[in-house]
Amino acid sequence: MAQIALAAKHLTSYIIYVIKIFREVAVGLSLTKSEIERIHGALKINGQAFIDGRFVDATSGKTFDNISPRNGQIIASVAACDAADVDKAVMAARRAFEAGVWRDQSPKARKKVLQRFAALFEKHMDELAILETIDMGKPISESREIDVNVVLDTLQWYAECPDKLYDEIAPTGPGQLATITREPVGVVGAVVPWNFPMLMATWKLAPALATGNSVVLKPAEQSPLTAIRMAELAAEAGIPDGVFNVVPGFGPTAGKAIGLHMDIDCVAFTGSGDVGKLFLQYAGQSNMKRVYLECGGKSPNIILDDVPELRVAAERAATAICFNQGEVCVAPSRLILSERIQDQFLEIVVETAKSIRPGDPLDPQTKLGALVEDGHRTRVENYIAKGREEGARLVLGGDRPTTDLGGYYVNPTIFADVKNSMTIAQEEIFGPVLSTITVKDDEEAVRIANDTSYGLAAAVWTRDLSRAHKISRKLRAGTVWVNCYDHGDATVPFGGFKQSGNGRDKSLHALDKYTELKTTWIEL
Repeated sequence: MAQIALAAKHLTSYIIYVIKIFREVAVGLSLTKSEIERIHGALKINGQAFIDGRFVDATSGKTFDNISPRNGQIIASVAACDAADVDKAVMAARRAFEAGVWRDQSPKARKKVLQRFAALFEKHMDELAILETIDMGKPISESREIDVNVVLDTLQWYAECPDKLYDEIAPTGPGQLATITREPVGVVGAVVPWNFPMLMATWKLAPALATGNSVVLKPAEQSPLTAIRMAELAAEAGIPDGVFNVVPGFGPTAGKAIGLHMDIDCVAFTGSGDVGKLFLQYAGQSNMKRVYLECGGKSPNIILDDVPELRVAAERAATAICFNQGEVCVAPSRLILSERIQDQFLEIVVETAKSIRPGDPLDPQTKLGALVEDGHRTRVENYIAKGREEGARLVLGGDRPTTDLGGYYVNPTIFADVKNSMTIAQEEIFGPVLSTITVKDDEEAVRIANDTSYGLAAAVWTRDLSRAHKISRKLRAGTVWVNCYDHGDATVPFGGFKQSGNGRDKSLHALDKYTELKTTWIEL
C-alpha cells in the first residue's frame, strides 16, 4: 500500500508539472493587447491573385470589398477572379507540372523546400493570426494559440513525408518484376471554406505539394487574405512558379470554373453539402475528375449516466459549441443526454455558456468572436426562430449582445426538450446553438446519434471502457472521441461517413487523394 501511495504521489506531482509547463507554453503563444495593436497597425494587406509566381489583378479588373465581421468595415479590395483567371492559373500549374520543376525534384529536395515554407510560416505566425482574426472574426486567442500552431504542425508533418514514402514490389515468379509506384495526380484544385481559412487550405495543399502536384487554391470570398499571404511565403521558400496559385473570387464564378475545368485532375473541397453536390455534377459534366468532399456535420455529443467528471464534460459541451462561434464542421451541436443526469448536467452547461460573452475578436480576453458575415448571422437567427416555432424550449440566449460591437454577433444559445426530428437537430446551423436531446438508454442514444444525413464526428462520455468501445463501433461517424472532444493531430485521418463527404484529410491517408498508383510489369 505504501508503494501504491508513493506512486500516486509521484504521478500527481508529474501531472501538476505537465499542466504547469503547458500553461507556460500557452502563455508564450498568446499576444498582449499592445502587441496586437502594433502588428495590426503594421499589416500590409494584399488582395491580388497569385498566379505563376506573381501577384496579378483579375483579368476583368473587377474587385470586391473584403469586410471584417468584427466591425463591418472594409479591410481590402480583393481580385474578383473568374473563369479567365482560373484558366491562367491552371495553365501555369499544368506547365509547371509537365516541366517537372517540382514533381521531378528528388523527395529530399522537396522536403527541404517544404521545411523552409514551414519555417517562414512560423516566423510570420503573429501576423497571420491577426490577419485571420480580422478577416474571419474568430478570437485572436484562438487564431494565435490554436489555428496557426495546428497549421504549422501540418506543414512540418507533411514536409517530412516526401523522402519517407516507399513504393512496392509485388510478389512474382523469378522471371518477372512488378513494381507498384505512387505518382502525383497532376493539377489539384482546392476550394476551401471561411471558418478555418488557413487550416483547411493547409490540409489540402500540404499533402498535395508533398507528393509533387501543382495546386490552384480558391479561398472563400469571405476570408481570402491568409491564403494570398501564404502563397507569397511559399514562393519565398522556393516553391517554383506555377506550382502554388491562389485565385480569390466567388463560388459561382471562380469555384465553378475550377469544378468544370478540363485540365484539373482532382478537386478537394470543404464546404456545404449543396455545393459539394455541385462539384460532383461538374466532374460529370467535364473530365470526370476525382472529387473529394468534406461537407460538414451534425455531431452528437453523447453523455451517459456514468460520465466521468460530470462538470468537466458539461463545461466542455458549452465551450465546444462556442469555439470559433460554433462555425465548426464538427461542432457538438446535438447534446444527447441521459435523462438520469439531465438537470444537473444542463445546469452546468448553461452556467458555463453564460460566462462566454461575445466581444471584439482582437481583444485577447475575448472567447466568442463575430459570425463571418451579416447574412450568416441572419441565417443563424432564423434557425433559432425555427427552434422556438417547432416547440424546443429556449433556456439561454437566442439574441444579440446588448452592447453594439459594430459587427455580426450572436449570444450563446441553448435549447432543451429538442426532438431529433426538429430542424435545429437535423440541419447544420454553424453558430453557437446547442440542441439538447434526452435519452433513456444506450440503444436510444445510438439510434438518435445516427439519425442524421451527416456522419463526420461524434463523442461518447462514460467511465466504462467496454461500453465506450461498443457504442463507438455503432456510431456512423468518421471520428469518435471518448471522454474528450475535438482532439487529434496530423497523424490521424479526418473525414466523414454518409453526406459528410468522402476521402480523408490529415495523416498519410490524405496522400491517397493526390496520387495515382501505377503498375509496371517487367518480363525479365
